[in-house]
Amino acid sequence: MAEVMKTNKKRLLQNTLFLYMLTFSGYFFSLITVPYQTRILGPEFYGKVGFAIAMMTYFRLVIDFGFILSATADISQHRENKQEVANIYTAVMQAKAILTGLSLMVLLSICYIVPMLRQDLPLYVLTFASVAVSAFLPDFLYRGLETMKRITVRTVAIQAFFVLLIFLFLKHPQQYYFVPLFTLIGNAVALLFAQVHVCYKLKIKFVRLEKGYLANTIRQSSPFFFSRIAATMYQVTNTFFLGLVYSPSSVTVGMYVASDRLVGTAKSAFTPIADSLYPYMVKHRDFRLLKKIIWRIMPPVIVACIVLGMYAHECMSFFLGKAFYEAGSTLRILLPIVAMTPLVYMLGFPTLSPMGLAKHANLSTIISAVVQLIGLSTLFWTGMFTVSSLCFITVVSQFTVLLYRAIIVWKNRHIFSEKEPT
Repeated sequence: MAEVMKTNKKRLLQNTLFLYMLTFSGYFFSLITVPYQTRILGPEFYGKVGFAIAMMTYFRLVIDFGFILSATADISQHRENKQEVANIYTAVMQAKAILTGLSLMVLLSICYIVPMLRQDLPLYVLTFASVAVSAFLPDFLYRGLETMKRITVRTVAIQAFFVLLIFLFLKHPQQYYFVPLFTLIGNAVALLFAQVHVCYKLKIKFVRLEKGYLANTIRQSSPFFFSRIAATMYQVTNTFFLGLVYSPSSVTVGMYVASDRLVGTAKSAFTPIADSLYPYMVKHRDFRLLKKIIWRIMPPVIVACIVLGMYAHECMSFFLGKAFYEAGSTLRILLPIVAMTPLVYMLGFPTLSPMGLAKHANLSTIISAVVQLIGLSTLFWTGMFTVSSLCFITVVSQFTVLLYRAIIVWKNRHIFSEKEPT
């Protein structure tokens, strides 16, 4: 038994490391190109690109439809059954194809109706295409099987090559559409290699599904979809609202997007840990390991946030250029979100799912989204809508998630001793 647990933990560590490489590589390449982009594009054009990315995040959530959680758990539970794994894989990819087609029609309709968007139609179409192609990468399959090595190495190498295109060809603000174009090319090549690997190395191919299997897959994933919509709403909706109020090309939007991008990159540092723990915890329920990880992560994160808050203006100026010095004020207000993120992630699906309380992970994010929307509405009605007040409401909504999950875990803490491995 001890040897089995040791093997499982070794697999968890390896899977976590490669998930870090895969997930954080995208943010890392983005981070090293962001200073170059901000200096070439300036706040106005950088804000325009950021607005397009924020808008497309809605469509990315629709296309993914929570499969990164529901399908990962299903694959993990049936990994020894090749036929069922093929069924899950086929159903998810078919569902994503249907949702992509519907999303594209909605996007084109919106761009046709709204003149502000119609003027930049190529930007929105290219950004949508890059996001849609990325959504088809079978991350759920590799996470569920806990075999991330090969797909990670190839994907990172391909992304690194196409990131070079940004430095080679982006030379003028009017070339802002190069950002989604090169992202699309990198994602497309990565997807091609991933599909070849799934088909010829993992021997998982598309199969004919039984009647009702596809519909049932979508139905089972719907709670995760609403949860992820709610969890992402603050980040996407904030940029979207600012773009509508100040226009996508305004300096205000550009400043906020720059700060939010750095916060998002910092948050992404914890995503691989939670993502790799999720299938592991579903299968092994090792709460003792989970508590140990939390206690090791939180102290350095809190200290780092305090230090960054003290030098927020200088950091923004150093990383993004002097034009973004004032964005440090926005970054400083948003930093509590980074400090809360490890606990929010760990007390979510990695903890609540093996406890049999996954519905509360979904419910907490929905409640947080309601708090965010009520806060935004209040700011508009009272005439107090500013970037600072928007950031404050965002911090409050994220704290709501943490508080709710902490209360649920504490009230059901007896489950830990019942389900911890011996």
